Amino acid sequence: MLKEFKEFALKGNMIDLAVGVIIGGAFNSLVTSLVNNILMPVLSIVTGKIDFTNLFISLDGKSYTTLEMAQKAGAPTVNYGLFITGLINFIIMAFVIFMIVKAMNKLRKPKEESPAKPTTKVCPFCKSEISIEASRCPHCTSVLEETE
Repeated sequence: MLKEFKEFALKGNMIDLAVGVIIGGAFNSLVTSLVNNILMPVLSIVTGKIDFTNLFISLDGKSYTTLEMAQKAGAPTVNYGLFITGLINFIIMAFVIFMIVKAMNKLRKPKEESPAKPTTKVCPFCKSEISIEASRCPHCTSVLEETE
């Protein structure tokens, strides 16, 4: 069983996946920082200085000025501002991944398609097109040599 696990864990795809997950985690923190520290402040200026992190609905009926105050009071909240931030994170991450994949596809050399193997040949006697596997021409009934 240990041998089977070792074979499974050391397959090329498994290692590629592990590297992808690690890079993805680092990439996620980078995009989150981009959104929280650069885009959201600019977006809040455009939207009239709205702080998305403080957009929430308190479910206990009381009014709180910030999400932090509501959480300290133990009030249940619907944090739709944090959801908007997460949605923006996702859109930016999806767009950046799309651009990376697009660039990688341009860098790859297109695979040269190998010419298709012929499926027919010409009878040397009657010049009719016949199956490449034929040993006798169906048109003139000549026996064909194996070396063709």
